[in-house]
Amino acid sequence: MIKSMTGFGRGTSQAEGKEFTVEIKTVNHRYVDIFVKYPRQLSFLEDKVREVVGKSLSRGKIDVYISFEDKGEDSKTVLLDEALAKAYISAIQNLKEKFGLNDDASVSLVSRFPDVLRVEKVETDEEKLWNLLKAALEGALESLIAMRLKEGKELRSSLLDKADYIESVLKTISQRSPEVVKEYKAKLENRIKELLDQQTVDENRIAMEVAIFADRCSIDEEIVRLGSHIGQLRDTLNSQQPVGRKLDFLVQEMNREINTIGSKANDLVITKSVIDLKSEIEKIREQIQNIE
Repeated sequence: MIKSMTGFGRGTSQAEGKEFTVEIKTVNHRYVDIFVKYPRQLSFLEDKVREVVGKSLSRGKIDVYISFEDKGEDSKTVLLDEALAKAYISAIQNLKEKFGLNDDASVSLVSRFPDVLRVEKVETDEEKLWNLLKAALEGALESLIAMRLKEGKELRSSLLDKADYIESVLKTISQRSPEVVKEYKAKLENRIKELLDQQTVDENRIAMEVAIFADRCSIDEEIVRLGSHIGQLRDTLNSQQPVGRKLDFLVQEMNREINTIGSKANDLVITKSVIDLKSEIEKIREQIQNIE
């Protein structure tokens, strides 16, 4: 299926007080370019995130935003430095005895001294954390791909319509091409008669001039090749693989044939048709820039 390179997806996952939210935004780009923004404590998971995204998306500028919240009761623990607390209490007792103070060392007093109590994070289970993040990431990718497929379907329909139109214009050119030679022959005969002021002319000479003209302005090969490119365009649009780069190449080749037809065809009707074709090809070129 044809996929657009433009899309947005969001996924969340939570367990044991931990919650991940992943948002992915993509726009068109010639190659695949992945940017990941995440909390610093999750830096060890970046390579895994890139690997999962890279397997799902083959082209585009991809921005991945990861947010993480940990409200789990077991995420932090408070540690008591008994030796330090004992040293503080001993110092307070010495202070009391030396200066005759009445206040005793209280729990609230000792706990406020630096480093007596300190908060430490519990060691993270990296595998469990990755599995939780992966679930959110896959949810975001699923949502993103669904959007890209929907837009890709619309692009495919539009491109097929344009292919039909190009084919119809090409048919007009194909039908008109032989008439150009006939009209040239008639004009040439009339011109020679005027110049020679006589009713009979050298038919062999006329035939030679017409043959040279016909060879010079023949566009049969270009018409056949352009028709073949249109067929390849339709086949490519039915592919299940990413086709953006192939479509880009096909459009270049189609444009090349149209330019050649325009330069060789010595006829106003064909020239107008070529202008129509070039306009349609430009619309196709703009659209395929957004196809994966």
